Amino acid sequence: MSLENTINEAIKTAMRAKDKVALDSLRAVKSQILLLKTEARGAEVSAEQEIAILQRMVKQRKDSSEQFTAQGRNDLAEVEEAQMKIIEQFLPKQLSAQELEAEMKNIIAETGAESIKDLGKVMGVASKSLTGKSDGKSISEMAKKLLS
Repeated sequence: MSLENTINEAIKTAMRAKDKVALDSLRAVKSQILLLKTEARGAEVSAEQEIAILQRMVKQRKDSSEQFTAQGRNDLAEVEEAQMKIIEQFLPKQLSAQELEAEMKNIIAETGAESIKDLGKVMGVASKSLTGKSDGKSISEMAKKLLS
């Protein structure tokens, strides 16, 4: 089942449960998917593109939550965090720190990277192979740690 169909089913479930936060979150995801389809002009939307949309939306909510918390608006931060958790349900299982480190060591060995100078080469491969499994910031931090 495609992500769009999964989201549509989740919207129906949220409507029946009268879960406003879930409904708002899911409608936002559906909106972004439809926007991507419109921009693609009838071309198929890949799973990687759908994952990228979800990751972007999670990151936006995380950033908003941090800003609201810094401003003392915990009520708004809680809404953003709740929406973030709902959207994360549709992402692939995220790698733990240990799993990410093991994957990054494999990628470093594959690319033959030896120092921080090879960071770009490692990040190129890691970004493609770990799409959806970890965010770019975590991948970058782990690559820098292992190459230093």
